Amino acid sequence: MKKVLILCTGNSCRSQIAEGYLKFFAGDKAEVYSAGVETHGVNPRAIATMLEDGIDISAHTSNHIDEYMAIDFDYVITVCNNALERCPYFAGNAQKLHHDFPDPAKFQDTDETKIMDEFRRVREMIKAYMQQFAVSSL
Repeated sequence: MKKVLILCTGNSCRSQIAEGYLKFFAGDKAEVYSAGVETHGVNPRAIATMLEDGIDISAHTSNHIDEYMAIDFDYVITVCNNALERCPYFAGNAQKLHHDFPDPAKFQDTDETKIMDEFRRVREMIKAYMQQFAVSSL
């Protein structure tokens, strides 16, 4: 079974969404973890937008990368440029992949509908990436 770490800045949105989808698409082919170079808590809008697509990430926790340094990962996927730049060295042969997804939590608007639309837009981008990763790499 492959071990996959998804890394973002605060482990609150993009990495949480990616973890939810990769667990769904990978099934029993992978152990999936997510972490941040900081921890910001799981964003309630990320939870809500994933529930709209039938995936419950409400029990996820925001974890710091240091918690996983002893795990020999097969893949480390960074989902933002900040995490890529701050990603620590992992011993072993982890293949590093990167895709810079927009941060929906930074979308500024007073209209909640527009904010949620941005979360949905980014969710769909992450969903497509994780589905392709599961098909091609696991």
